[in-house]
Amino acid sequence: MRGALRSRLHRAVDDYLKLRRTLGFKLFHETWWLPDFATFLKRHGSNCITTDLALEWAMLPTNVDQSWWGRRLGAVRQFAKHHRAVDPRTEIPSRDLIPFRTPRRVPYLYSQREVGALMRAATTLPQPILAASYATIIGLLAATGMRVSEALNLDDADIDDARGVIVVRGAKFNKTRELPVDATTLKALLAFIRRRNRLRVNNRSSSLFISTTGARVQYTNFGNTFRRLLRAVGIQHQPSPRIHDLRHSFAVNTLCNWYRSGVEVDPRMPLLSTYLGHVSPNTTYWYLKATPKLVGLAAKRLERAWEFRS
Repeated sequence: MRGALRSRLHRAVDDYLKLRRTLGFKLFHETWWLPDFATFLKRHGSNCITTDLALEWAMLPTNVDQSWWGRRLGAVRQFAKHHRAVDPRTEIPSRDLIPFRTPRRVPYLYSQREVGALMRAATTLPQPILAASYATIIGLLAATGMRVSEALNLDDADIDDARGVIVVRGAKFNKTRELPVDATTLKALLAFIRRRNRLRVNNRSSSLFISTTGARVQYTNFGNTFRRLLRAVGIQHQPSPRIHDLRHSFAVNTLCNWYRSGVEVDPRMPLLSTYLGHVSPNTTYWYLKATPKLVGLAAKRLERAWEFRS
């Protein structure tokens, strides 16, 4: 942005975004919304945040859903809460303005058969290194429930075969955690590494999963291919299944296995939360879709509990 258009509020926005990133927040829309808002205020001759101007700016886009306006205003509200400590004149827009609630999308739960079909379809990709990488990524996501970005960010050094764990570094909120994995998962990863090393055309990256150029597999490229694989194996559903739903599937399958084995589920929820990289079990509960299978297992557990008490 040209210096003539910058203001004290622009510098405050820069400092705020830098602080949020330091705290581990993955910012996206805020990175251009808030500087644009600061420019809007300057053009209107205001050097402080007011509710009226925030509302006017939030509703600038036309032909959009009201939730989009609400998100824009929410970004300003969050910044205003922070900036008020510096400028007491700052007005914090009320939550009652442009109320909206983002509906929770019902996740698609992949079956083991569907995961297998997706992996087999990936092995038919014309580029051998992509075929090996993509098939292994899909299997790893299904077996561990890790985030896609976490899997793509893995390096060879993060696979600790001696201890049987995967080290996930720089995850959400910049946290690092270790994931114990099943012996079959570890064996599949080691087999992939051997195959990848035979196919590697150069050594540009220390990444576990690489593309045809030897660089790290990019999220966008993997996502586009994953959607093609869904169509290729006939997994069609509305709304369309997502890669992230593999994470939901892992959480639900883990819970079902606990119910089947007869263990106490509630005390184990913090373990599942830690494994998934969640801050608390409250976040994990959002991942658990009430499937007929899960409800049935929970009902049987409840019946046995009542029988025991009676």
